[in-house]
Amino acid sequence: MQWRSTWLLWILLMLLPFFVSAEWLELSEEAESLFPSATRMKASSDHLPITEVYQLDQPIGYVFETDDLTDFPGFSGETINLRVGLDTEGRIVGLAVLRHHEPIFLHGLGEGALTDFIDQYQGLSLKQQVFVGSNQQRIASDKVTYFDGVTKATVSVLVVHDTILSAARKVAQTRLTGFGSATKARLNTELYTQKTLNELLLDGALLQWTLSDEQAAILFDRDLNLLRDARDDENNDWPFIDLSVAVLNSPTIGVNVLGEAEYLRIMEALAPGDIAVLVGSSGGYQLVADDFVRGSTPARFSLMQDGSPLVLRDSDLFHIAPPSFASPLLDFDQVYIFTFSDQSGFDPAEPITVGMRVQLKKNFLEFESVEAATQYVLPEHLLVAVEPPKPPLPLWQRLWIDRQLEIAILGVYLLALTAIFTFQHRLSAYGHYLHPVRWGALAFVVLFIGFYAQGQLSVVNIYTFLLSLWQGFDITVFLLDPILFVLWIYVFVSLFLWGRGLFCGWLCPFGAMQEAVAVLAEKLRIRQWQINETLHSRLIYLKYVILLVLVSTAFYSLSLAETMAEVEPFKTAVTLVFDRSIPFVAYAVLLLVLSARVHKAYCRYLCPLGAGLAVLGRFRLFSWLTRRKECGSPCRLCEKSCGIHAIAKSGEIDYNECIQCMECAVIITDKNRCVAERYGKRNRSVSKIKTVDVTG
Repeated sequence: MQWRSTWLLWILLMLLPFFVSAEWLELSEEAESLFPSATRMKASSDHLPITEVYQLDQPIGYVFETDDLTDFPGFSGETINLRVGLDTEGRIVGLAVLRHHEPIFLHGLGEGALTDFIDQYQGLSLKQQVFVGSNQQRIASDKVTYFDGVTKATVSVLVVHDTILSAARKVAQTRLTGFGSATKARLNTELYTQKTLNELLLDGALLQWTLSDEQAAILFDRDLNLLRDARDDENNDWPFIDLSVAVLNSPTIGVNVLGEAEYLRIMEALAPGDIAVLVGSSGGYQLVADDFVRGSTPARFSLMQDGSPLVLRDSDLFHIAPPSFASPLLDFDQVYIFTFSDQSGFDPAEPITVGMRVQLKKNFLEFESVEAATQYVLPEHLLVAVEPPKPPLPLWQRLWIDRQLEIAILGVYLLALTAIFTFQHRLSAYGHYLHPVRWGALAFVVLFIGFYAQGQLSVVNIYTFLLSLWQGFDITVFLLDPILFVLWIYVFVSLFLWGRGLFCGWLCPFGAMQEAVAVLAEKLRIRQWQINETLHSRLIYLKYVILLVLVSTAFYSLSLAETMAEVEPFKTAVTLVFDRSIPFVAYAVLLLVLSARVHKAYCRYLCPLGAGLAVLGRFRLFSWLTRRKECGSPCRLCEKSCGIHAIAKSGEIDYNECIQCMECAVIITDKNRCVAERYGKRNRSVSKIKTVDVTG
């Protein structure tokens, strides 16, 4: 009856993982295709709706859906939702359309045209400026790239473009360095102060930038005649570059530059969230070339913040009414209003880099591109400070807070385990409680530590630690998983007290699974295979060879070492609860089935983690398990009862193989089972009899 209850518990044990969850998620096919070296992933622990992808404990990228981060309606009026992969260098590593309702692709050009368009973003750095479908003369530059548009689908592809870059930049700003941060201010669109043109120029609200031919030649380090050949106007009396730039959304700038009526017309024409920038040019090198198409992105002019381009679009607001200005001093050869979305991460409190890209003709066949830039800093009185968000706690601290209940439960178990091992000599006298306590502990290890808290230690953790020591130790990498951190600290200390056995016998989920299979096999009267003593003594060193190969490989190729670490069935059996492809599941199941014939065969002969722990366990301070002079000869009961085969015929315990199940500790204190006790009783009885006979 007792064994039936035990196995009912283990049936529940094997079913429960399908109803529990864990912080780490199964690596999806989409994430694996975007990041081939990924080993696991998890949802972001803050407000940002993204999935973080890891190689071991190192973040290597992020996967997100654009609908969670942006809201750009397409031609259909609905957003176009894409899945995007972004690596930790700010490069787009892959995209896929999840949902759209664009008629031109659904009922006209077909889905292939949309797929071909978004495929161009593969490998794009967010530091690059992108021109979509531009018919302008293409200026070669490392910072500029040109993508083919889709004929008859201009609106749709531009919405896709804005959606991709705005969503990716939001992720980059919150997760990566060098891409800006949370905005510190917003434009004050209610305050109006009447100012003259000179006053606007003096306080920086209006930028006026001039560059003579001579200054440009020095800046670009080019011959003066080469610069003059590049001019669009042959009048050398005009500056090479002469630009005026004004952010119009602020009434103090917009009304004073345009006049109230024109300002209101421009603002009403903008889409919600659009920032309008007026740019006027009177220089010899014009703002846009003759082949510029209204409504597109300028190839020569750019605005950037924190090294990332703001996605400009010509608003084409002067196709009906010509530009008009409140001041007659504002007179330009070219005037355009460019817009970009505030969803792009624009921060008016940060300097805006205004750039002009100049194409110089080296000879009849070759051209080269050079760039000039200046800073446009809006005055503080035109801004409204945005209350900065409270600096978030470091990620590792947030993770510890989120998992404090799990940590507390684990802590209670570890305290209990410490008490058991500390007082094992006294507790072994109550041997009839050993099996219930042990089975309860192993059930807890599999259910809570393994399936729920994902606390299965792995040889991969050893890679991480050794590589960290080699490349520069950073403890925060290890603090990102509080359960693993607590377990590793505890196991490390315990190695120097009791050796390898405490982890392998009381904290390893897969080891507990094997033990369950072995007990079930015993109940079903499945006979164990007897491993030849000589063969056993050689096979136990196999796990050390595996450990050495894996650790050596990690220093050569971490990805290869991770692949080879699949010799551990832990990810399949514990982390993913057998929800994996057939070869991995078959391997894990085979090892468990083998345990029915060879008790904990994987632990004894193959486990590189156990080998690594045994190496440190050699430096333990104590050999706690009691031995007597009768152990081995004449008594061999402990040896026969040791399923792990860690007791030699001489009665000595091999602590490098022992899993501290305490079976031998109970036997040696049991007066009814220990042969040494029975021999002792017999000798004492014989001694008494002889004493009586002599007296008589």
